[in-house]
Amino acid sequence: MSEADAPGPPAPPPTLVRSPLSDGEWHRMHPLTPLMRGGLFLLVIGGFVVANMRDRLMAVFVPWMLPDSPEDEIPDFGGGGDPIDFVIANNLYLVALLVVLAVLTVLVGGFYLSWRFHSFRITGDDVEVRRGILNRTQRRAPLDRVQGVNLTRPMIARLFGMAKLEVVGAGADANVKLEYLSTANAEAVRADILRLASGRQLGTSTADGARTPATSPVAALGQTVGRGVTGLIQGDEPEVDEPESVVHIPLGRLIASHVISPGTVWLLAALTAIIVGVVNSTPWLLVGFLPALIGFGVYWVRSITRSMRYAIAPTPDGVRITFGLLTTVTEIVPPGRVHAIEVSQSILWRPAGWWTVTVNRLSGSSSGDGNAEQFATVLPVGTRDDVEQVLRLLLPDLPESTWPEVFRHGILGPQADDPYTNTPGRARLLRPLSWRRNGVLTKPDVLLLRRGIVWRRLSILPLARLQSIGVSQGPLARALSVAGIRAHTITGRVSTSLGAIDRDAALGVFDDVESGVLAAAASDRTHRWAGEDSGHDQG
Repeated sequence: MSEADAPGPPAPPPTLVRSPLSDGEWHRMHPLTPLMRGGLFLLVIGGFVVANMRDRLMAVFVPWMLPDSPEDEIPDFGGGGDPIDFVIANNLYLVALLVVLAVLTVLVGGFYLSWRFHSFRITGDDVEVRRGILNRTQRRAPLDRVQGVNLTRPMIARLFGMAKLEVVGAGADANVKLEYLSTANAEAVRADILRLASGRQLGTSTADGARTPATSPVAALGQTVGRGVTGLIQGDEPEVDEPESVVHIPLGRLIASHVISPGTVWLLAALTAIIVGVVNSTPWLLVGFLPALIGFGVYWVRSITRSMRYAIAPTPDGVRITFGLLTTVTEIVPPGRVHAIEVSQSILWRPAGWWTVTVNRLSGSSSGDGNAEQFATVLPVGTRDDVEQVLRLLLPDLPESTWPEVFRHGILGPQADDPYTNTPGRARLLRPLSWRRNGVLTKPDVLLLRRGIVWRRLSILPLARLQSIGVSQGPLARALSVAGIRAHTITGRVSTSLGAIDRDAALGVFDDVESGVLAAAASDRTHRWAGEDSGHDQG
């Protein structure tokens, strides 16, 4: 049997999908994809060329619009080694125009071919993308390894009714990107991918299966632009069934949290140094610090706009996180995809009672991708109640009896009846400020690591996704009979190590975690979170 006659992967069951693009066949991206990927690049290059040739072009085509100037100050474009001078001197305007048209034709043809050879398909097992004209590549994301689905709506693409869909895979640089689809198709495909990955059987309600009536192209364009503008103003994602579980960040708190931050403190120190230097006749300080100040200001404003319109809410397919003012990113994290959680608080935020929540999860991006850092923060700034809501969304199966150890003792502790095993008094030299807070607690479902007094931190490690745990002891720790604990999970911003714990207590944590991991992993069903054998459908 030839390769062409070989049967392809099975198509998804019709009862599980609603989008016509999820039929197991190959489909191309949105026809305007070359415009978004290459047209904007051409516009930028054209604008750069025109800006640098402004005077020359005006002198050739509209000389009467140039300001009056002495004859000896008018530039001479008749000679020199400049290619444009050569074209003007030899009257080769037509040839130059033909060359420019030929280059544009080649570029447009390349963009078109890249669109023709860029396709995707969704089968019952994978999401596949193939692309490339000369060098062909094909990437596949198994549905049972999906770590999340991100839907990004860039500002310009949104006005054209387009969006980017990114299927987060399990591994470095393992994401599969569908760039671009129409917004409606992207939302439907996202729902189909999550439904196939979850194992849920889709109901046959007429609301889900209803088809919208066909409309004229002009009316469809008007609806697309109207939806894009409405999304910029009101947001893109629909409301959830449990509004009390939704967390939002007020704009005033978001701006204040950036003002009251270590970065701003360093910025004020730099400004003070500049002012003092200028006053003392040292202007070189201004030259040295000004680019850094401008860069920090751009980063400061960008970080605020990225976090604006933040919302986190529960959905049937996991936790939905939305953020961004002009470019909106919506990430759905299925259950069981978070490997570690950290709640932290700077001493500058302590009077306001603000906290931030970060996670370790497989982002599928390379280490140099800035989006991996962006997706690590699931709550940029929130109150204690916001933190509790976010943690309950990320850890829905955590027993109610464990929450006091998380909030009262872990985040706000230590309290009088502290259950954590802390650094013993004989080793306070190793943790002179935080030895009373530096502690560990093992529960049947999670490992809790508490540390820090200037910068409070609590790491929450679900045992079902813990890979291993180690106990280490250096010469000084051996002399003080203490040891360090390190839980091994995927790398990320969350710290998973704790030092200066009593040696015997550390060995006890090692044994407790070993047995707890085996029990938690045996009962974990979150990889197919909505299937018949998942823990969410039992009882």
